[in-house]
Amino acid sequence: VLSFIIFICYIASLAASFMMAPLLEFLLALFLFFAYASKLNEKFKGAHWPLADFLRCVTAAIIYFAISIAAVSKYNDGASKAAGVFGFAATIVFAIDFYITFNDLVTFLKQGSSDCPEGRKTE
Repeated sequence: VLSFIIFICYIASLAASFMMAPLLEFLLALFLFFAYASKLNEKFKGAHWPLADFLRCVTAAIIYFAISIAAVSKYNDGASKAAGVFGFAATIVFAIDFYITFNDLVTFLKQGSSDCPEGRKTE
């Protein structure tokens, strides 16, 4: 939802060149939401779903932080400032999601290492 709000703010602002990042992040988050909701992660075991979610969070936090700094410092209209402020809030939200997803990713990787014979020898 926050990505969609930021996308709308960038459309209405002079910083419309930044609108692609929130749009892509919104669509990617929507895809992962529907993938988890429809249990695609259980059907397609070959894909590393926690890793995909982890990388999405990391890249989103970095990109939102960078474009928020640019939007707040370079453009003077209200919509750009609002998009920058929402972008900083999204950076914090994605950093928290990054931490939570990192713990899930570690659990996922530990499960995978116990399935291989080399992991059992070391344990």
